[in-house]
Amino acid sequence: MVKKTSVLLLLLVLCIWTYWRTGGEDQNPYLITDYSRLHPVKVERVVQGHQEQQLVELLKDAKDHHLTVSIAGQRHSQGGHTYYRDGIVIDMTSYNQILDVQPEAKKITVQAGATWADVQRAINPYGLSLKNIQSQNIFTVGGSISVNAHGRELRNGSLIQSVESFRLLTADGQIREVSRTSNSELFPLVLGGYGLFGLILDVTLSLTEDELYRLEVERMEAKDYPTYFQKDVLRNPNVRMHLARLSLQPGKGYFSDMYALNYAIDSDASLQDYNDLALREQGVLPAKILFNLNRGTGWGREWFWELQQRYFDSQAGTRISRNNAMASPSAFMEYHQPGANDLLQEYFIPVDAFPAFVEEMGEIVSQEQLDLLNITVRYVKKDEEAVLSYATQDMFGLVCLFHASLSDEEQKKFKASLQRIIVTFIRLNGTYYLPYEGYATAEQFEQAYARKNEFFAAKEHYDPEHVFMNYFMEQYGGDGK
Repeated sequence: MVKKTSVLLLLLVLCIWTYWRTGGEDQNPYLITDYSRLHPVKVERVVQGHQEQQLVELLKDAKDHHLTVSIAGQRHSQGGHTYYRDGIVIDMTSYNQILDVQPEAKKITVQAGATWADVQRAINPYGLSLKNIQSQNIFTVGGSISVNAHGRELRNGSLIQSVESFRLLTADGQIREVSRTSNSELFPLVLGGYGLFGLILDVTLSLTEDELYRLEVERMEAKDYPTYFQKDVLRNPNVRMHLARLSLQPGKGYFSDMYALNYAIDSDASLQDYNDLALREQGVLPAKILFNLNRGTGWGREWFWELQQRYFDSQAGTRISRNNAMASPSAFMEYHQPGANDLLQEYFIPVDAFPAFVEEMGEIVSQEQLDLLNITVRYVKKDEEAVLSYATQDMFGLVCLFHASLSDEEQKKFKASLQRIIVTFIRLNGTYYLPYEGYATAEQFEQAYARKNEFFAAKEHYDPEHVFMNYFMEQYGGDGK
């Protein structure tokens, strides 16, 4: 009885500690920022998008009063992509209707503020699924295609491949139909264009069949991962989705031990028995407690890695629908402690260069004493359709979650440390993902994105007054004022 009481008391203390660690705010309520909380600024106003004509008039009003316009969805970008000082922010989350579902044609048209969860709820009854999706289904469709997101899906490429067409409100006040055949020059600019070419109103997506998968779990070392992936994953047509994780546990397995999760076609059971959508995340508080231990202590990080592996080992053989497999949990990672935050960076490295990059990155993380919480590895198929394409060849994307102070002094040190990593992947012909805080120099950005000048020249052509503006544009393209 005493032992049970002690365990309950410990859990209560951890819950209180978790609430304290994640419940604070350090931003002036009259300022706006994004998920990073790095650059709070005053904006002229935030306007909820409701109707098409309202948005047309809002753009006209902004131009008449010489105000900039920025576009926001869930605001999970971390580099000031969704706002600009003294400008208007259009919040598109309320512009979220499902407009048309065509089951036979396997297409759906939705307003840009609809989330991927909204889309899944609309198509799941028809036995349909998305071709690809961002890592969680909480994001808006417009936001995800504006950053040309990718996920764990192996066969369908980044999100640009799922987009049939969209309607775009451009800086001149026109609404244009954009596809690969109509206003086609805008298609590869807007998709992966970070809201700089106009306001996406609605999107038509191509769909695929929902499927039943069985989860397979494998362990390997980083040096063997490219061979394992190409032989046992990519060449196996039954494996449709994949991700891997890399050990940050101090000791022998540091930046070496890995485990992989593969979702393979399961033809031994009926999809109908497993196709109910999971509408709520389970076990958020225990997972949040464990992730806070990983964030705050060395022994917690050791526990977290071991418990991750044990958990997924226990899940091996689990059946899951494609729609549910695409909606990975995220609530346990939310963090709002004043003065610090968890900041994402993603590095893309050619498949064969993965072991060399991982070895060098591990050394840099150790030398710089970076607080790196998690690395998830995904495959990104070559896809150069978007002007700012990150997948210049078949690559592994390393999604890295760092914990860092938000103070100016500590951010300066953090930036210098990350630039060492950037030097490494550029030397190995890698790139990096642009929706996060811009720690890369202008020169490093140009080295990673060879079509940078083409992108910003097109911006000047379509929006010479820079009506659509954000901090990504200011940092790498200039404000033009």
